[in-house]
Order: sequence, then structure tokens, then C-alpha cells
Amino acid sequence: MKSHALPSKTLVTKTLPLIKEPERLAQRLKEIPAEPGVYLMRDASDRIMYIGKSRKLRSRVRSYFRESQKLSERIALMVRQVTEIEFIVTDTEAEALALEANLIKQHQPYFNVLLKDDKKYPYVCITWSEEYPRIFITRNRRQGKKEDKFYGPYTDSRLLRNILRLSKRIFALKQRPQPLFKDRPCLNYDLGRCPGVCQKLISPEEYRKTVQKVAMVFQGRTQELIDILTEQMHKSAEALNFESAARIRDQIAGLKSLSAEQKVSLPDDTVSRDAIALAADENHACVQLFQIRAGQLVGRLGFVADAHAEPGAILQRVLEEHYQTADAVEIPTEILVQHELPDAEMLADVLSDRKARKVTIVAPQRATKAELIEMVERNAQYELQRAQKLSDRNTQAMEDLAAIVDLPDLPHRIEGYDISHIQGSNAVASQVVFIDGLPAKQYYRHYKIKNPTVTSGHSDDFASLAEVIQRRFRKYAEDPQLQRVGNPDWPDLVMIDGGKGQLSSVVAVLQEMNLMDELRVVSLAKQREEIFLPGESQPLLTEAEQPGVQLLRRLRDEAHRFAVTFHRQQRSDKLRRSRLDEIPGLGYHRQKQLLAHFRSIDYIRQATPEQLAAAPGIGSHLAQEIYNYFHPS
Repeated sequence: MKSHALPSKTLVTKTLPLIKEPERLAQRLKEIPAEPGVYLMRDASDRIMYIGKSRKLRSRVRSYFRESQKLSERIALMVRQVTEIEFIVTDTEAEALALEANLIKQHQPYFNVLLKDDKKYPYVCITWSEEYPRIFITRNRRQGKKEDKFYGPYTDSRLLRNILRLSKRIFALKQRPQPLFKDRPCLNYDLGRCPGVCQKLISPEEYRKTVQKVAMVFQGRTQELIDILTEQMHKSAEALNFESAARIRDQIAGLKSLSAEQKVSLPDDTVSRDAIALAADENHACVQLFQIRAGQLVGRLGFVADAHAEPGAILQRVLEEHYQTADAVEIPTEILVQHELPDAEMLADVLSDRKARKVTIVAPQRATKAELIEMVERNAQYELQRAQKLSDRNTQAMEDLAAIVDLPDLPHRIEGYDISHIQGSNAVASQVVFIDGLPAKQYYRHYKIKNPTVTSGHSDDFASLAEVIQRRFRKYAEDPQLQRVGNPDWPDLVMIDGGKGQLSSVVAVLQEMNLMDELRVVSLAKQREEIFLPGESQPLLTEAEQPGVQLLRRLRDEAHRFAVTFHRQQRSDKLRRSRLDEIPGLGYHRQKQLLAHFRSIDYIRQATPEQLAAAPGIGSHLAQEIYNYFHPS
């Protein structure tokens, strides 16, 4: 993979859009090769506005600037602002597709289709990175370790929990997050529900085979798993191992009860298919993806995106992200789409290479397949109606808040700040962000307070808040040319958790940075839910149950929760490390590696020198030192 970013100096000196400088535009287009890769569009502020991919970079980029090319209003607006184009050449189209997805996640360009991190849709996570993998449901698809696998997001959380619960009954899996006893397994082992993972009564290899069977359920391969188990049952019976055959028989019966009863009427029920459709209004796009295997609906996934792009581009983005982490066996041989995709051929080729079988992407117009797409669209419409109701409530709250604090427009981005500590020790701060009245956790930030006067026994919330605000907006004060108002990173409203004192300290630092005229700041006092404005001695006349006040309260409570959680984590890490500090040769970095490997001081204490030496960064000599520390006799 070769990067061909153009010189950054040009970005500083030439700020006119490329369409207004035909000679420079022509020169840039000549420099772009006809190879697969990714291109990045930048504006006069050097911000990335759009990231795209193509099997032929030159042709794709040229198409934006052809007068004959019909562009949507949104893309045409972007083209009028492009001042520079960068590109990265890749060896294959698959690399280009993966690179584009990663760059979009990293930079969140305004003109790209952005999938929203909607927490109402849960995922199933299997931690393959661990010796004994865990299986759990989460609404936060964290960027964890590369080996870990997420399945979803599933639209029916109740059904999902039922499937996971029954899976733990069908297969003997670890039932508790932590051991109940130190030296023996719990009752689940005696009942045959757990193979004794806590005492390592089953090898990691055998346990991973069991977890792989559960993974097949979430891959839509239940029938394939039943066929495998049926063959194993017959072999056990032929070998007169009737106890094993009976256990497998019960597993097969349980798996059959898991299978969805709903059959999908299609002419060929041997073909695996995914069907995707969306319903959208001016603000929301709710996408549904039905997974159909052997004529049976085995999964219904849901996604939410912004609705400012063409429907086909939204579906393309959803499919690319969904299949990016999918195993080859999870990719269907046929994908039915509601609208034609802009890069269907490229996506189909990449998926075909990964599956080692031809994958087709079609937009059916008639007969049974078109009826299936209509059914998926109806389900997406129901999700859209739910999103609209929630949006209406949020809009009402934002309108009320704008009226309360006299904002010129609805507060699209609101930031909340809070401080957490115990008498000054381990002081931390939180920054939480609400976009259109909803938590946007991808923008949350933690701060460790650096003020040397804030120590154990001496707290100063005023100085701590001033420090955090200064660090948050420092780049805007240092660079007067940096766009502020109108920047997606610039808040329409900042809320400080506290009263007049906390607000005054923040106002003072913003005045020093010459940002006070461009930033709207308020504080929300805890006791009476009173809103204070800068320079005002009395709170605003509001009611605690007003929609706008409730929105600020939700923001304040979220900032408090996020700060307290981070403070507890810091305090817990410090307490755990305090014991390890006494071990000679065990520095801070190795302490972190040791705790990451064993997870708790108790497990480190129980480990043998050989087990300790197996941890990253811990050799045999240091392992013996650690063992001797916990076993002085």
C-alpha cells in the first residue's frame, strides 16, 4: 500500500476551491493514477470533507468535476468547497474497501454516510482473544482486540437474550464471570452446565470447540451445526457410547427449538441470502437486514444512518461495514438490495474473493424476491416511526432549551463537563457530548487533572474545570485562522456541572483565550436544578420539569456518571498497583502488563512461577521475585 498525499504546504498557501483554478485542478487530476485506492477531499481549513474508494482512482475523482456529471445537491456542495485532493494507492480493491471504512471511522467526514452508534441495538461478543472465550451481550461495539468477534446488531433484544440463555443450557459453557470458590468448581459443574473453566478442568482447546458451536448459531449456520452433531451422534451410538450419543441428541433437540419458525417463501431455499432495505425521512435512515439461510429467517439486524445521502449509498455503506468483519462462511451467495448500489460490482468482487464463491448483488423488481424486499422495507418503516417519535421529543427539548438560554438556533451539539475526586485524590474530569439531544459516545473524553495544587486532601473544582476547558479549546485560541462557529467539533452550548462559582472560573479562562464571545456557556446547579448564565447573579426562571431543563439534567447526569466511572477506575488501578510497587524490578509498564494478563491481584498471588513467567514482559527471574513476594515463607 502506497500513500500519495500531496504536499501539506500547498494546503496552507492555496485556499481557493479547485473548480475556481482550472489549471491546478487539471494538474491534480493528472497526478492521480488509474489504480485501486482511496481518495480524500479537503477544504480550505484542511479538514477532510469526504473519503471515497475506487478501483480506478483517476476516473472516479475526475467524475466529480465533469460538467456533464449529474451530482446530488449534497455532493455538488462538497465539490464547490474542495481545495485539495489526497490519495492512497492500494494493491487490491479489498484493501481499498477496508482502508476507506477505517478512515471514515477515524475522521467522520461530514459528507460521508455515517452510521450512528445506536445503543438500542445489541450485539453478541465472543472474546476469542482470551484463553477461555467469553460470550456476552453488549450495546457498545468497542474497538477491542482484533481476535474478538461481534455479531449483530440485533433488533430483538429479548429474543437474543433467550437464544444466549438457551445456548448456555444446550452447551456446557462458563456460567459465572468470576469463580465462586478458590479451589473447587460451583454447582453448575455438578449439574453439567459448566465444564469447570474456573479450575481449568477442561483444556482451552476443547472449550474453544464448544464456543465455536455456539458461534455457528450466531453465524446463521444452525442447520449446518445440527448436521455435524447428527453425524457425531451416530458415530457415538455405533461405538456403543450411548451416554455421549444421548447428550448430543439433547443438544440437537435444543438447537431445533432455537430455529426460527418463520419460513420465507423463495423459489430456491438452498441459497443463502441477505435482503436489505431502508426507510428514511429528512433526518433519519433506518436500515433492516434480513439473514435468510435455507429458506429460514435466522437473523434480523438493524442499523441507523444519517439521511442526507442517496439511498443506494446508505445501503452500500451498511453492507460494507457489516461484511468487513464477517467470516467467509457468514457471507451469503446472494444479496438482495432495495436500491442499486453505486459500487455494487466492486463490493461483489471483494466478497466473492473472500468467500471463494461468486456473490451476486441484485435489486429485484418483480416476483417473490421483490416481495421479500417489500417485507424488509415495512420493518424498516416501523423502526423509522419509532425513531421519529424519539426525535420529536428531542426536538421539543432542544427548542425549549434554545428559548431558555436565548440561542439563535437549535443546539445541535451540547457538551457537558464534570469533576470527580475524593478530597482531591485521583481528580478527573469528563466531557460528554449530546448530538441532537442524544448521547454521542464516540465524542466522550476523559481528563486527568494536572494542576499540582489539586492533591489528596486539597480539592479545587473551580481550578480543575478551568484547566479542562482551557485544554479542550486551546487549539482554537492558538490558531485564530481555525474555523470555530460552524465547525462540527464546535459546541452550540457548553454546560458546567455546578453553580455560579464553577461558571465564573470557566468564563474567566474563556475570556483569557478570547473565545467568550463565540461560545455559549451555562451551569446547572445540583440542589434546585437552577440554570445560571455568565454575569448573572440570579438563576433563570425555569421549571424543573421543562423539556429543556430535563435535557440539561440528562446531560449533567451523564457527565457525572462518566466522571465517576473513570475516577473509580483510576482509584482501583492505583490501589492494585500500590501492592505491586513493593516488588523489586516491577515497574509501572510491567505492572500494567501483569494485571492485563491475570486481571486481579488474587490471580497473581495464586499463580506459579511458570505461569507468571508466561505473562508478557515477565521473565523467569522477575517471576520468581513476584512469587517470593506473595509467598515469603
